[in-house]
Amino acid sequence: MPRAALLLLADGRFPAGGHAHSGGAEAAVRAGRITGAASLEDFCRGRLHTAGLVSASLAAAAALGADPAALDAAADARTPSAALRAAARRLGRQLIRAARATWPSAELDAVARLFPRGTHQPVVLGLAARSAGLDAHDAAHCSAYESVSGPATAAVRLLSLDPFDATGVLARLAPELDRVADRAREAAARVLTDGVDALPAASAPLLEIGAEAHAAWPLRLFAS
Repeated sequence: MPRAALLLLADGRFPAGGHAHSGGAEAAVRAGRITGAASLEDFCRGRLHTAGLVSASLAAAAALGADPAALDAAADARTPSAALRAAARRLGRQLIRAARATWPSAELDAVARLFPRGTHQPVVLGLAARSAGLDAHDAAHCSAYESVSGPATAAVRLLSLDPFDATGVLARLAPELDRVADRAREAAARVLTDGVDALPAASAPLLEIGAEAHAAWPLRLFAS
């Protein structure tokens, strides 16, 4: 299995547009919920076990070959915020462009035709992993990591947080990230027999509320 492809897909320099999104950290900083490394860790932990678990499960299911249209509808149903749905589709559109250039495949081409305005980013991530020869567990790990690395990177810019402290947050979360990826892979396997209702629907209301408020700001550093 080409493990180097996993490093490439998870690399923040992969041109998938994630650098322009804070994963809710910008709104949380303004609201005073993230003020330093300790509160960043709390925020990332909450995001990992809610939105991160859902995204990782969607990515793993896509990597296993589940119907992308059904997964897209499931992602919509699990994302109450219109702002977050729009952001997920923008990121999906950018990621599919990068993935098609990097790991060309008929599956990616078909999804690009089916969703010309973009499908949810975790669905594309799973398809990209599949096209790169990676498995569902790899896709789940990559998605779970993105769910916390984005806010951690954004916090460095938003708070002038020491990058060493932000990296320490990610290191402390690593065991939990592994467990979330395991849960996501197990849920994804059930999708093939039980349908998308087998996917988790963990909620994070403050992320949804913050995203709606953030979308209305006249000035912001990140797109979401």
